[in-house]
Amino acid sequence: MTRQTKSARQILEGYDGPHVRIMEVCGTHTHEIFRQGIRRILPPAVELISGPGCPVCVTPVGYIDEAIALALDHGCTITTFGDLVRVPGSTMSLQDARARGAKVQVVYSPQDGEAYAERHPQEDVVFLSVGFETTTPSSCIAVRTAQEHGVGNFSILTANKTMPGAYEAMKDSCDAFLYPGHVCAIAGTKACEDLVAQGVSGVVAGFTARELVTALAVAVTKFQEGKPFFVNCYPRVVRPEGSPSAQRLVAQMMEPCDSRWRGIGVIPQSGMRLREEYAAYDARSKHGLEPIEGRENRACRCGQVLQGACKPGDCPLFGRACTPEHPVGACMVSSEGACSAFYLYGGDI
Repeated sequence: MTRQTKSARQILEGYDGPHVRIMEVCGTHTHEIFRQGIRRILPPAVELISGPGCPVCVTPVGYIDEAIALALDHGCTITTFGDLVRVPGSTMSLQDARARGAKVQVVYSPQDGEAYAERHPQEDVVFLSVGFETTTPSSCIAVRTAQEHGVGNFSILTANKTMPGAYEAMKDSCDAFLYPGHVCAIAGTKACEDLVAQGVSGVVAGFTARELVTALAVAVTKFQEGKPFFVNCYPRVVRPEGSPSAQRLVAQMMEPCDSRWRGIGVIPQSGMRLREEYAAYDARSKHGLEPIEGRENRACRCGQVLQGACKPGDCPLFGRACTPEHPVGACMVSSEGACSAFYLYGGDI
């Protein structure tokens, strides 16, 4: 362990300042902090809370219902990341729909979905495009490839979101954000820097134990200074301008729209949808799909967990009716979900 890492660890272990609440805005951060044992070195005055940083978790129930409708009512083949297959909709999951005859294929990227459509021209293939700034460019590339190759049986059902609106919505729920390094690598740091003027603090963090401990140490040190701050603690990957090429691609093919976040509600202009010139690849437009509101399980507290308003263990279903094998809520299904992390690692529930 290097002297710099020891110093960061000593700062955390020896912190005796005012109580500070740091919100992880990344499901991978939540899991890595558990997995690396970082919570064990934090004093009681440093509290970590989970926020809306898991794309599967913040995707609303109505989106799952839309995907099921496309599969069962429109006869589409659904291609999707594996986590989404088991997320409950209003009455069933995609896994349940598959048992009723729906065709659901697990893929590892939007490009895999497009390639599947090329190989199966007799099927109408829809890719479930869920994610933040990090994954949205890949969906755009898949659509562009389909257009270039003349693949008319491929479309995407968008639930792509951008993080700045969520930061705004959650700014009163914590004292500082642990910003997601991979999102900032694409989007840049301007949105985070601009929030300082509104009194919002945060640090960009990487994903190794050293990077996470360093970012947390910087956060508690700056917090004690008593004024809003922003620090990029992941400069080897994150640059202020982000990835201009990825930003140009998304801006060319998509436009902002209002978007519903599970637990938070509608955040204006926080979603991304395909522009009109790409409507042939928009599953909603292509299949005349009407919006579906969706009905959440009233006993599930995923929405409150995503707001940092409660911990997973505060939910009466946690670890009882709701487990990774039999999930009731999205936060237990996703490999980036807070409930999943607390269950797997035995968190302070």
